[in-house]
Amino acid sequence: MNIGMETELVEFKKSTGELKEGMISLASMLNKNGKGVLYFGVRNDGEIVGQQIGDRTLREISQGIAVAIKPQIIPVIVMELLDEKNVIKVSVEGEEKPYSAYGKYYMRSADEDREISPQQLRGLMLGVSNSIVNIESNNQELTFEQLKTLYVGKDLTLRENTFKSNLNLLTRDGTYNLMAGILADVNSYSIKVAVFRGTDKTNLVKRNEYGYKCMLVAAKQVLDYMEALNDTVVDMGGSLRKESKLFDFACFREAWLNACLHNRWSRQTPPAVYVYDDRIEILSVGGLPDGLALEEFYEGKSKPVNLELQQIMVQLDYIEQTGHGVPLIVSRYGRDVFDITENFITVTIPLNKGKMGKMDNVKMENESLDVVDKKILALMKENGDITVSEISKRLGVCMTTVTNRIRRLREGRVIERKGSKKKGWWKVLE
Repeated sequence: MNIGMETELVEFKKSTGELKEGMISLASMLNKNGKGVLYFGVRNDGEIVGQQIGDRTLREISQGIAVAIKPQIIPVIVMELLDEKNVIKVSVEGEEKPYSAYGKYYMRSADEDREISPQQLRGLMLGVSNSIVNIESNNQELTFEQLKTLYVGKDLTLRENTFKSNLNLLTRDGTYNLMAGILADVNSYSIKVAVFRGTDKTNLVKRNEYGYKCMLVAAKQVLDYMEALNDTVVDMGGSLRKESKLFDFACFREAWLNACLHNRWSRQTPPAVYVYDDRIEILSVGGLPDGLALEEFYEGKSKPVNLELQQIMVQLDYIEQTGHGVPLIVSRYGRDVFDITENFITVTIPLNKGKMGKMDNVKMENESLDVVDKKILALMKENGDITVSEISKRLGVCMTTVTNRIRRLREGRVIERKGSKKKGWWKVLE
């Protein structure tokens, strides 16, 4: 009889003669998935060979686990009869990562147990200690009127005396945690949508600021802004009228809300949106969640980095727990739009070529102008005939800097040149 194959959650050993190797597999599975199952009496190909069981066999396994695996776990050890042969099934679960076996640390990869490096160990430890519900907020003077309004809008009531604990906004010590800080009316998280002219970050033409407020409110404002940018373009070529959008908004919505949900907020960097002439990039901090394989990610299996935040977003209908977001994006654009590293996940949504009218007409906003830009504009308002050389002398900066700033201001439609190159004058556009 064959009971299957070894996986990231299941390990087979022929007998308790491989007890040490079995303990390593249990610790490895705990570090990867927080749980695991070990069978004694089964070959690694899944064929049942049976395990001799004496009066002390189960106790020896239990004692072996107690000695080998730290921190301590309480296993479930049972004897099963399969194909008329005795096997022993050991099930473990634990949330106190990292777990060691005989003083060393291992991580499960497919059906292998690999000793992990000090860097991987640090990452594993940070992933647990840096949960947004365990970290204390730097600010303890928080209010949640915006969050309450979102609940009211869904006909849900938050009781004043219990909502903080019910929504997991408090640490075990009763102080506000990092998730409370993220969802508070006022916080230090700056969520931006930056628009660049061209295909790199050389020329910033607009930067919208949606931060310093309840993250869910800011996330919705980003969606509203991007939906407003998503022009309907009419193609009258040929005999039929064809309408298309600049980008697939449903895919953007899934990518953006996933970025907000799975972002490693403990690293103090919020997700961001970057818009270029040919694409939109949605960036979140942190790679795949521990225990989630790449293939599982593409299949839509979810293991949220911030479970408690997911619960709130589901209650408020920001997301669904169907896992359709990533498969939707893959079906539309393919897997290559995902760039997944240890520290970041970037989703790139291409823009329809030749349909960039609205993006080309984006005017540089005041928040994109620095001190030098504003001084140049002030000099031009004072004297439209001013030259690059005169601006350079007045501001004490080199002519190359002034030339580059003027080019940027012109491309951002903040200024324009009237008349000829030699005899013309500068007009500052209001």
